[in-house]
Amino acid sequence: MASYSSSLKFLLFTCALLFLFISISPTNAQKIDTKPKALVLQVIKDAKTRQYFTRFLQRTPFAIVDMVFDLGGKLMWIDCEKDYKSTSYRPARCGSAQCKLAGSDGCSQCFNPPKPGCNNNTCSTILDNSVIGLATSGEVGADILALQSTNGANPVDVVRVPRFIFSCAPHSLLEGLVNGSNGIIGLGRSPIALPWQFSSIFKFSNKFAVCLTSSTDEYKGRGAVFFGDSPYIFSPNVDASKSLTYTPLFINPVSTASAYSQGEASTEYFIGVKSIKVDEKAVALNAGLLSINETDGYGGTKLSTVNPYTVMESSIYKAVTEAFLKAAIARKLTRVAGVAPFGVCFSSKNVGSTRVGPAVPTIDLVLQSESTYWRMFGANSMVQVNNNVLCLGIVDGGVSRPQLKTSIVIGGHQLEDNLLEFDLARSRVGFSSSLLFRQTNCANFNHTWLHNG
Repeated sequence: MASYSSSLKFLLFTCALLFLFISISPTNAQKIDTKPKALVLQVIKDAKTRQYFTRFLQRTPFAIVDMVFDLGGKLMWIDCEKDYKSTSYRPARCGSAQCKLAGSDGCSQCFNPPKPGCNNNTCSTILDNSVIGLATSGEVGADILALQSTNGANPVDVVRVPRFIFSCAPHSLLEGLVNGSNGIIGLGRSPIALPWQFSSIFKFSNKFAVCLTSSTDEYKGRGAVFFGDSPYIFSPNVDASKSLTYTPLFINPVSTASAYSQGEASTEYFIGVKSIKVDEKAVALNAGLLSINETDGYGGTKLSTVNPYTVMESSIYKAVTEAFLKAAIARKLTRVAGVAPFGVCFSSKNVGSTRVGPAVPTIDLVLQSESTYWRMFGANSMVQVNNNVLCLGIVDGGVSRPQLKTSIVIGGHQLEDNLLEFDLARSRVGFSSSLLFRQTNCANFNHTWLHNG
C-alpha cells in the first residue's frame, strides 16, 4: 500500500491537472499562454507491461490522456474511435501545410458521418504501434493540448498548444499498450514529432532530454522528459546537464518502422557503437554488424523505450554474455538457470551491493573513441527476477536477417536513471551515465507545480 505522503503527492498532481481545466477558459483556447524556454512532461513506468507513459490535457473541453512514450516514434497518434469529442479538432485538408509536414500526398474520403478521424478531402499517414509491430493509416488533424513549462527545477506554468498536429487511429491500434492508454507519442526525427513541433511553435532550442525512472510507483516514482533548454535539476540540487558526454547521432536511411513508404528514412535515434568491453576488456565481435548498411538499413545501434530490455543480434549476444560470464565467475558469482526472456542468471545470495546497483562486471559501449564510452553498472545491466535470482538484462534477438534489423537495441531498463539530452540541431546525444553515482535518480525531479498566476 502506498504511504500517506506518496498518496498525497499523487493527489496534488491530479489536482494540478484538474486546475488546468478551470484555468483554461474556452474563450482563450486559441491562444498560447507564454513563451516558455522549456516544457516538461512526467514519465511513468507501468509495472505490468514495463512500458513508459505520460499524461497531459488535450481537446475542447479538455480531457486527460495517457500516452505511451516512443522515443523514436514519428508522431503522436490517438484513438479517435472511442470517446474522442472536441470542438477544436480540425482535420488536415489535402495539400495543406500540415499534410506536407506529415509527408502525405494522398487524399482520403470517408463515407460515414463526419467526426475526428472520418472526414472528406483529408490526408492520412502511416501509424505504427511499435510495441507489437502493428501498422495502419489514419487521418491527420490538429487539436489543442496543454502541458507545463519548467524552469528546470519545477513545473511553473500552463502552456497551451492550439493546433498540435497528430493523427487519428482506430481503437484496434491500442492492442498491447498500457491499459487505459489513448495512443502513442513519438519523439523521433520527424517534423510532426513532439520536439520538432514544440521548438517550431515556441522558438526554443530543438532539443529534448529524457530521464526514465526505474520505479513503478506511480505516486512518487515519476521520471521526466524536458523540451527546450536546460537545466535539468534533480534533488538534492543536482543539475544533470553539467555532467554529459556527447556522441553523434546517425540517420538510418531506411525506415525501421513496422510499415513505411519507399525511400523513407528511420525516425529512430542511432548511435555509433564501435566496440563493447566487459570489465574493461574488449569483446571480440563482428564489427560489420555495428555499422548501418546504407542500402537496406540493417545493422547499427539504436535507443528504444518500447523495448523493455536491450536486444542483441545472436552473435553479438553470444560474445557479450560469454565475456560477462567469464568476468562474473572470476568474481565468484554463482550461475543459475535462465529465467525467460533472459539466458544468463545468477544467484543473488553472493552478489554484493553498490551505490550503482549489484556488484557485477561493468559493460562499456565504446563510441567515437576509446576514451568516449557509455558505462553500464549493475543497476542498468541486471534485472532482479525474484528474491533469489539476478539476470543479465540482455535478450538474444536472433540472427540479423531476417529476424532482427538493428544489431543492438538499447532498451528502457538500460536507459533508466540516466539523463539523455538529444540535441537535434547538432545531431548529437549527451548521456550522464548513472545518476545514482551523484546520489540522485530520475524520480527526483520535483513535479510540484509552482503556478505563476
